[in-house]
Amino acid sequence: MAREDRFPVWEAALLAAVAAVFAAALAGVYVSMPHSDYSFLKLPHNLQELQVLKDHLEGYVSDYTIQVLVGYCAVYIFMQTFMIPGTIFMSLLAGALFGQLGGLALVIFAATAGASSCYFLSKLVGKPLVFSLWPDKLTLFQKQAGIALSDLKSLNDLYDPKSIAVLFLIGLVSVTPTLLGKNETQGRAPAADMAASTN
Repeated sequence: MAREDRFPVWEAALLAAVAAVFAAALAGVYVSMPHSDYSFLKLPHNLQELQVLKDHLEGYVSDYTIQVLVGYCAVYIFMQTFMIPGTIFMSLLAGALFGQLGGLALVIFAATAGASSCYFLSKLVGKPLVFSLWPDKLTLFQKQAGIALSDLKSLNDLYDPKSIAVLFLIGLVSVTPTLLGKNETQGRAPAADMAASTN
C-alpha cells in the first residue's frame, strides 16, 4: 500500500501527544495556583478583556511568578502552534505584566518556540494528513504551482505582480470547490430541518 493511501496513524498520534503535553502543562499550572474564582481566565479578544485579565493576573505575578510564566508560555506556544488568533493580545499582556524588556524577551521566546513547533508539526503531521485526506487536490495544486514556478527565471520574477497574481489564482481555484461544497452542505441542513418540521 502506498504511503499516501494509508491513514497517517503515527502522525495523528503525534498530534494528540503534542495537544496532551500542552493540556498537562496548563493543568499543572491550574492545580498549583491558589484556590480562587478563575472565571476571568479566558483568551482576550479585545482591549477590554485584556485589561480585565491583566488586572486579575497582576496580583499573581509577584507571588506565583513561575506558574504565571509557565501558563503564559504554554498558552502562547499552543496558540502559535495551532495558529489560533489572539497572539497580539497575548503579546500586549506580556508587556503589561512583566514590563517592556521582560515582556519583549518572553514574547520573542514564546513566538519563536510556537512558530518552530508549528513548522515541525506541519512537516511531520500536516503533509501526511493532507496527502491522506485530499490526495487528488494536493497533486493538482502541486502541478499547477510547479508550472507557475518553472516560468520564473530569477528571484526578482517571484515579486513580479503577474507571478504573484498567478500563484494567488491557483490557490483560490484550488480552495473554491471545497468552500462551495461546505456552503452547499450547510444550506441543505436547514432545508432538511424545515422539511422535517412541516411533516
